[in-house]
Amino acid sequence: MAASQEISSSSTAQMANAIRALAMDAVQQANSGHPGAPMGMAEIGVALWKRHLKHNPANPLWADRDRFVLSNGHGSMLIYALLHLTGYALSLDDLKAFRQMHSKTPGHPEVGVTPGVETTTGPLGQGITNAVGMALAEKLLAAEFNRDGHTVVDHRTYAFLGDGCLMEGISHEACALAGAWKLNKLVALYDDNGISIDGQVAPWFIDDTAGRFAAYGWNVVGPVDGHDVEAVDAAIAQARQSGDKPTLVICKTHIGKGSPNRANTSKAHGEPLGAEEIKLTRESIGWSAEPFVIPADVAAAWNCQVAGAASQAAWDERFAAYAAAFPELAAEFTRRMAGELPDTFAEIAVEVVAAAHDKAETVASRKASQLALEHFTAKLPEMLGGSADLTGSNLTNTKSTPNLRFDAAGAVVKNEAGQGGRHINYGVREFGMAAIMNGVALHGGYIPYGGTFLTFSDYSRNAIRMAALMKLRVVHVFTHDSIGLGEDGPTHQSVEHAASLRLIPGLDVWRPADTTETAVAWTMALANKHRPSALLLSRQNLPYAPKTDADVITKGAYVLAEPSEVGFKEGKKAKAVIIATGSEVQLALHAQAELAKLKIPVRVVSMPSTTVFDRQSVAYKTEVLPAKLPRIAIEAGVTDFWWKYGCDAVIGLDTYGESAPAGVLFKHFGFTPENVVATVRKVLGA
Repeated sequence: MAASQEISSSSTAQMANAIRALAMDAVQQANSGHPGAPMGMAEIGVALWKRHLKHNPANPLWADRDRFVLSNGHGSMLIYALLHLTGYALSLDDLKAFRQMHSKTPGHPEVGVTPGVETTTGPLGQGITNAVGMALAEKLLAAEFNRDGHTVVDHRTYAFLGDGCLMEGISHEACALAGAWKLNKLVALYDDNGISIDGQVAPWFIDDTAGRFAAYGWNVVGPVDGHDVEAVDAAIAQARQSGDKPTLVICKTHIGKGSPNRANTSKAHGEPLGAEEIKLTRESIGWSAEPFVIPADVAAAWNCQVAGAASQAAWDERFAAYAAAFPELAAEFTRRMAGELPDTFAEIAVEVVAAAHDKAETVASRKASQLALEHFTAKLPEMLGGSADLTGSNLTNTKSTPNLRFDAAGAVVKNEAGQGGRHINYGVREFGMAAIMNGVALHGGYIPYGGTFLTFSDYSRNAIRMAALMKLRVVHVFTHDSIGLGEDGPTHQSVEHAASLRLIPGLDVWRPADTTETAVAWTMALANKHRPSALLLSRQNLPYAPKTDADVITKGAYVLAEPSEVGFKEGKKAKAVIIATGSEVQLALHAQAELAKLKIPVRVVSMPSTTVFDRQSVAYKTEVLPAKLPRIAIEAGVTDFWWKYGCDAVIGLDTYGESAPAGVLFKHFGFTPENVVATVRKVLGA
């Protein structure tokens, strides 16, 4: 934990000035960056990081550390300065390399790049939302693992945020949920400086922020003077006393504090101060050290290594006692915080896939997903589900995942078996849900998944992108995946969404055709420790497609039906290959049978995951899609995506849908065996 020794006011001022100096020097050297926020929040940084934050610079991944999120991530030099000063493995040379190629100090904080950075921030509003997810994970883990006399999960989540975060709509979604969930260990410190890129925010940002957060069910402290360490310290101490509410501390600050000519202006926000202004600032704040030099007394006052090691050692002792009293719980906690699946996961996965294969049910793939979830959630207590007010449509709930609820005091409600809820009603908050899931995954201990309609993935998209960027295991369950949802019409019918999601690097997208493909998709999503997944699932029933080998599905695409399966002699070579996904696989199989009547042999390839298939070896891809075999793709969505596979024709949908029953729509838009047959014949000139 941070050192508690008394520090003189003059020393405290110099500690804050050390942040200012490092920020303006690094931004100046890079000739790029945002000095204003670090300079304006320097005293807030001193108050939190030296007097309250529980952390160990020698072990940034200590399980019971407090989590710190810089939601206004453009002010990245603030967290870099804090990490360096408190003793993390972030050197002055790293600070000098600010915003340079392959440095530990990128333009915005990135988890996994800089030791001590808990989440990647920059897209405003998502950091505070990640923090909500982290605080939720802490609360749920505490309810699940702590025992009388043995408290092993007991930490807080702190977030810095600015006007931009509060203007972004996602902050409303997330902070409303934080209040509903009574996340009393969440403390947000608001840098209320009244300046954004376009200048004074008053003409366009006139929210009653205190009233807004009070209405959410938060404590609101302040406004306090954000440049008074004692005032901020007292405000944080007050926030820590809350037993049933998160707290917003409003800190009045001056952006670019210390700069004679740039303070309180948008000029301080996103550009270097300039050599002359830095010289004047040094004189103004009484900082005589050369660039990137921290006086020894200031460095000593900041260092948290000894206190941090002692804090973790105390926890290690408590955890050892916990492990002695509850060895199975301790082992389970350790496994889950490491993000490792149970040793029996391979067996569980085989059971789930085998059950789907043996039953060969004709159900919607959203129902197939729920069938797989029934197995997985019963065996994997770390699975934490939810839906954005569409549980009955997404089918993300199971017998093992009761709804998450909190009592009047903020405690997790448990059932007769002592189990807390594992299915979250997010309300109509798709973006908030997606970013909260990222926060849960970042915290550790749970594998979050959440559902909505595929067309609303647009609302979630930037959080999905962030999950891919951060390499997080989160699973998005997107149902109603095409015009097949029918009468709701084009506002709800996904056309471009599958192709759009496939463009996100690092995101695995699955559009399964039946129960077995859906079970495999879930298996792969859970096994991918460093990759998010999106499952695109149908509303309408899909017949089971017989197959002899389920393992090959894990490669993303496979040969589902050769010509021999529709009456041709064994070994008869196909004249073309039809590639299909999801509900269109059955269409491909029907067309294959009709083409057989015309003595035209074709191969049918099911491609449930283009993203996984694209990572396979050239040899395997050539085996599935022979080089000289004409290719015809079928998917009820935009056609542009499919041309990369060297297709000779694509049967798709480059317009929006219509409001009508699904069967009528598929016929209207040409998703019929007759049209597929005609297209194949045209390609072959037959």
